[in-house]
Amino acid sequence: MKSMGTADKGDGTVKEAGSRNKSIWKTRIPVSLGLALAVCLLCVSGAFYALDNRLTDVLYQQTRSSSGEIAVIGIDSETVGRLGYPMQWSRRQMATVIRHLNSDPENRPAVIGVDVLFSGESRIDPDGDRELAEACAEYGNVIMVGWANYGTEVVRDADSWAMVHGVVGWEEPFAALGESAEVAHANGVLDADRILRHGQLWIQKPDGEEVKSLARAVYEQYCAWHGTDPNPAPPVTESGLFYIRFSARHSFYEDSWTFLKCLDEEIHSKRLRGRIVLIGGYAPKLNDEVYTSLTPNQMMYGVEAQANIIDSFLHGDSYREARGILQAIGLFVFAFVAALLLWNRKTAPALLIWLAGIGLWMGACLLLREQEIVVHVLWGPAAVTLEFGVMILMNYTRAYLARQKTERTFGRYVDPAVIRELMDNNAAADLGGKLCRIAVLFVDIRGFTSLSESLPAESVVEILNRYLALTTACVMRNKGTLDKFVGDCTMAIWGAPVPAEDAVGQACRAAMEMIEEAEGLGEEVEKLHGRKISFGVGIHYGSAVVGNIGAPMRMDYTAIGDTVNTAARLEANAPGGKILISGAVREALGERARVSVPETEITLKGKKKKMDIFILEGLDEARDEGY
Repeated sequence: MKSMGTADKGDGTVKEAGSRNKSIWKTRIPVSLGLALAVCLLCVSGAFYALDNRLTDVLYQQTRSSSGEIAVIGIDSETVGRLGYPMQWSRRQMATVIRHLNSDPENRPAVIGVDVLFSGESRIDPDGDRELAEACAEYGNVIMVGWANYGTEVVRDADSWAMVHGVVGWEEPFAALGESAEVAHANGVLDADRILRHGQLWIQKPDGEEVKSLARAVYEQYCAWHGTDPNPAPPVTESGLFYIRFSARHSFYEDSWTFLKCLDEEIHSKRLRGRIVLIGGYAPKLNDEVYTSLTPNQMMYGVEAQANIIDSFLHGDSYREARGILQAIGLFVFAFVAALLLWNRKTAPALLIWLAGIGLWMGACLLLREQEIVVHVLWGPAAVTLEFGVMILMNYTRAYLARQKTERTFGRYVDPAVIRELMDNNAAADLGGKLCRIAVLFVDIRGFTSLSESLPAESVVEILNRYLALTTACVMRNKGTLDKFVGDCTMAIWGAPVPAEDAVGQACRAAMEMIEEAEGLGEEVEKLHGRKISFGVGIHYGSAVVGNIGAPMRMDYTAIGDTVNTAARLEANAPGGKILISGAVREALGERARVSVPETEITLKGKKKKMDIFILEGLDEARDEGY
C-alpha cells in the first residue's frame, strides 16, 4: 500500500512539474520576445546615439602609417596676417604658387588640389583671374572646388508636389577657371553630433550633373599620372555617403609647408615630384575646422580631412557599414536569446550571463572589424544590460509578491512573529511536505450540538465565531500555526512551518488560556440562552508530515499522520474544561507540568497499545521560565 501511495504521488508530481514548466515557457517566451523587441526599438531609435558613436569611433578609428604621398600647403595664420582672407586676395597669388610648384617639368606634383573656392570674377584684379585660369590650363594638374548648398525645396509636377531635401544650389569657380581646371565638390557631411564620419563620394547638382568629391578626383588624377588603375571606390549609400577610415591626426600632413613660403618660392619642387599637393585653410580664423571620429576632442582642418580621405583611397581599404535592417535583426536575435538565458536567474548567474553577452558582442565587433564591416558597438551591451536590469527587477518583484502572498496566506494561520521568522529564514522555499516533530492541539466545544439545535442559525453562527476567534487568538499569542477549523473544532500545530524551541510548552499555554477564557464566554452564553458550554482539549507531540497537501487546484497547509490522529482522539475523550495530554507531552514538559491521572481509564479509538494519558492541571511558571 505504501508503495502504491508513493507511486501515485510521484506520478502526480511529475505531471504537476511538467504542467508548471509548460506554464513557465508560455510566459518566458512572450516576455523575452517583448523585452527583446523593446530594447531593440530603443537602440534603433537612437537613444544611445552619442555614446554608441563614441565607442564605435574608438573601436574602428586608429592611426596608421601614411602613404607618404600627400603634402599639405596650409594657409596659416601668418599667411592670413600678411595677405588677408583668401576671398580678398588677387587670384594671381594662387596662380604664382601653382606656377612655382610646376616650375620644374621633371619634378612636378602629380596633382594639386585647391580647397579654396574662387567663385565670381574679381572686381579688384581681373587680370589675376586670367592668370589663375591660364596657369591651371597650362599644367592640367590642378583641381578646383565648388560648394553645394543643401536645403529643402518644393518639387512640382502636373498632378502633385513634394518637399525634397537635397542640393538646392551650387557655387562654382568663375567661368574661365571652371573651364581650365577640373572642378570637384568640397562638402563635408557631419553627423547629428557634429562629428565628421562620412564623406560624400559624389553629389548631384540641381541640373542633375554629378560632381566627384575633391578627395576622389585628386586620387584618380594621381593614379592617371602614375599610370595605375585606381582602387575601387568605397561602398556608398544611395546618396553617395561612405564611412571614412581616418589615418592621421591634426598636423600630420603639415610638414611646415605654408602658402606664404611657397609664394616666396622657398619650397623646392623636387620634394613634391609625383606627389599629391593639397592647398587649404590652416588657420582658425578661416572657420574650416571639424571634429572627426578619429579626433572627437580636437578639431582638424578641412584640408587635413581631405588628406585622410585620399590616404584611405591610396591604402585601398575602406570600411563599409552593415545595413541597418540586418543589424536590427541581429540585435533582436541576440537580445531574445539573452532574455531567455536571464529569465528567473539569481543575481550571480545573471551577472555571468551579462558579462558573457557583452564579451560575445564585442568579440563579434572585433571579427567584423577585421572584415572591414562597421556595426553599432553599443547596441549589444546596452541591450543585455537593460535586460539584466529588467530581469533582476522582475526577480525582486516576484520575490516581493511571493513574500506578500505567503504573509497573507500564513497570516490567517500563524502569529506575525512566526511569519517574520519564516520570511527571514527563507523557509517558504522549503514548503511542500516534510517530516517534522510537532505539537498538535485539538479543541472542541462541549454541548454545542444540542445548543445549535435549539437556537436560530444566526445565533449559532455568532456563538461559533466568538469561540473560534477565542481559540485563534490563543494560538496566535503563543506563536502557533492555525491548521484548520472543522465545524466547532480547531486544530493548531507548533514546530512548523519553522521549528520551535518549546513547541509543547507553547501548545499547553495556549490550551490553558483557552480553558480560562472559555469560562467567561460560557457564562455569558448561559445567561443569554440557558445552556452552558465549555472546551475539551487534546495535545500530543510526535512526528508528522507537514506541508502543502492536496491537489494542484486546491491545497492546504496541514499536518497528517498518527500524531495528528492521536491528538484528535485525546480531544474527543477530554471532558469539558479539561486538557488531556499524552505521555510524550508529559515527558517533553518535564518538571514544569502539574498533571493528574484521569479517574477512569481512557482507551483511544484505533490504538491497539495502551498509552499514558494525563490531565494537565497547570505549568509551574518558575520552572517554566528557567526551562
